[in-house]
Amino acid sequence: MVVAERAIDLHVADSLAALELAVVGEAEEIADVGAGAGFPGLALALALPHARVDLIEPARRKCAVIERLASAAGTGNARAVRARAEDWAHEGGAEAYDVVTARAVGSLAVLCEYAAPLLRREGALVCWKGARDRDEERGGQLAAAELGLRAADVRPVKPFPGARNRHLHTFLKVEPTPARFPRRAGMAAKRPLGSA
Repeated sequence: MVVAERAIDLHVADSLAALELAVVGEAEEIADVGAGAGFPGLALALALPHARVDLIEPARRKCAVIERLASAAGTGNARAVRARAEDWAHEGGAEAYDVVTARAVGSLAVLCEYAAPLLRREGALVCWKGARDRDEERGGQLAAAELGLRAADVRPVKPFPGARNRHLHTFLKVEPTPARFPRRAGMAAKRPLGSA
C-alpha cells in the first residue's frame, strides 16, 4: 500500500497542484504535451469534467496506456493524440487550446516552443518544474518573447507532505506566434530558442 500511496502523491497530487491556478480551472480545452503515461492530463480531465483534454504523445504504446486508463476511469473528456507537439500544430492543434500543460518534458525554452503554436490568444502554458534554475528561467523568458508568450508567474507548490522544490511556471500568450513556428520536429530540443 505504501507504493500506491507514494504513486498517488508523486503523480496524482502533483498533477492536481495546477488546480491552484485559475487559468487551469477555467479552461475548456487543454493539451498535455509529452503526456507519457497520462500525467497531468488524465488527473486534470477527471478533476475538470467540463474541459476536453488532449494528451499529446508520439509513442504508440504510451497512447495505448492513456486510452486504457481513460476508459478504466470512465472519463469521456480525455483522448490520446499520437503526434509530436510540433506536428500536431500543423494537423489540427493550432491555436486550439486555452491551456497547454507539460510535466517532466524539457526545458522552459523548449516547452514554450511546443506550446505557443497550440495556444489561443490569452491562453496559458503551465510547466511543472523542480528547484528553480535562473539560467533556465532566463532562457524560457527569451524564447517566450520570440514566440508571442510572456512569463507570468512562478508559484511554489507543496502538493503532498514531503514534497520539495516544486514549482509551477506559467506563461501567457499575449501576441500571435510567428508563422515560422513550430520549427520541424526535434529542432526545439536540438537548438532551443533563448540559448547562447
